[in-house]
Amino acid sequence: MQHSDEHCAHGPLIIGAGLAGLFTALKLAPKACTVISPEPLGAGASSSYAQGGVAAAMSADDSPAAHAADTIAAGAGTVAHDIAQSVTAEARARIDDLLAIGTPFEHGPDGQLLLSREAAHSAARVVRVGGDGAGRAIMLALAAQVRATPSIHLVENTIVDDLLLENGKICGIVARRADDLPGESFIMRARAVVMATGGIGGLYATTTNPSRVCGQGLGMAARAGAQIADPEFVQFHPTGIAIDADPTPLATEALRGHGATLITADGHRFMQGEHPDAELAPRDIVARAIHARVTAGVAVYLDTRAAIGAAIDQEFPIVANYCRAAGIDPVTQPIPVRPAQHYHMGGIATDALGRSSLAGLWACGEVACTGLHGANRLASNSLLEALAYGARIAQDLQSLEIAPENRSAMPDAAPPISRQRMAPSHAIAQLRQVMDDHVGVIRTATGLGHALGTIATLEAEFAPESRAFLNMTTAATLVAAAAFIRRESRGGHFRSDFAQANPRCARQTRMALAEALKIRARFQPS
Repeated sequence: MQHSDEHCAHGPLIIGAGLAGLFTALKLAPKACTVISPEPLGAGASSSYAQGGVAAAMSADDSPAAHAADTIAAGAGTVAHDIAQSVTAEARARIDDLLAIGTPFEHGPDGQLLLSREAAHSAARVVRVGGDGAGRAIMLALAAQVRATPSIHLVENTIVDDLLLENGKICGIVARRADDLPGESFIMRARAVVMATGGIGGLYATTTNPSRVCGQGLGMAARAGAQIADPEFVQFHPTGIAIDADPTPLATEALRGHGATLITADGHRFMQGEHPDAELAPRDIVARAIHARVTAGVAVYLDTRAAIGAAIDQEFPIVANYCRAAGIDPVTQPIPVRPAQHYHMGGIATDALGRSSLAGLWACGEVACTGLHGANRLASNSLLEALAYGARIAQDLQSLEIAPENRSAMPDAAPPISRQRMAPSHAIAQLRQVMDDHVGVIRTATGLGHALGTIATLEAEFAPESRAFLNMTTAATLVAAAAFIRRESRGGHFRSDFAQANPRCARQTRMALAEALKIRARFQPS
């Protein structure tokens, strides 16, 4: 495999080297493509943090139809049924793809894949590795395969800040070296760009995602004019481990699938009074139940002692290691937990092939909104969606006749090639805290207005010298503005001032940046 510092991409250009980006590149082979990674390959992609696994109907007593029905039910009325049915139908093929590149999914004595059950699934259908190590194992297998694939040109340690347009079509990117800050920007031309940059976790102070995954792809796509869908729908994982760490370590949902319970300090198990499925209720319900207690000063714990006991070290080694590093013995002590931002259901609006509203731009993985998740993602459907759309985009790109890059033509309104700076750490911290406080688990009109005003102030002061920070404030603006105008509660979006779902709002949000900025302008300081 080659390392390329050329300013013209080899074939389609893939921004991001997580599961979605790498799988797209492998599915494109032997067609040449260029993958841009902000770090050395495999180092810190959000996909590596995924603990549960990949949801797929693999057993004789399960079916893609049942998987689709669970997906639709969890999505709180806004899932695209045709997308849910088609993605779940191809899940087995995507598992076979991962097995073919050496992903060490667990098998039982009979040779069949071991399957776990997670919240809101009607059957055990989560294919796993080492109990809680699926993301890391999948990424290791993908990275090894990518490095062995000659058609994939990898550009590591490179940050993308802008998309370029030419005659209304995407024609390339503006990027800079991550290890040269402040760094000189450069243009890389491409006729097809695949956005696979991950989600928005780094916009929040409490998140299970690496802080550098902070809405960059969403922000730059919106600034280029792409339609954005459902930005208000943010999933908060109920059981982030409540220790002083960034990102917040995750106590996988599979622990509750294995019988772990949620308790208060006096041992009271409270979820039975919140939902018929108790600890296996949809994530938004569990997260709000925990959030209500934690904000009232009541500590909440995940108790694995009776259900899992000493087996936690073998069955869930990543969680056990997180606990022990923080001085918690999960065999004899309950694990302190709190909700943490975990996943963004919204993103760049795409069709069934992964095409965005901008010609020349595709999107897959968490940065995209395909309609699969609706208002509330079903557990372990995220990796499945990344795989399904990586394969679809690769097939679409294979079938298209994409004209060669024109090295002489200049893009329309190319951003100036300047030395980009990072916003100061206190500005980033203030943005992340206001998102936690006012665009988090529970929202209000007053809080959202305060957040929008703060975002506008921070953007005006610090974004002019930092495209990276502008992408962050743009993404944050979209989330907060869409949350402000959705005057109901649905899935991952909960408004305490509009606490019930409104049947008339059971539809996807579609928003351009101009609309979000118009909403934000109401709250900008004069």
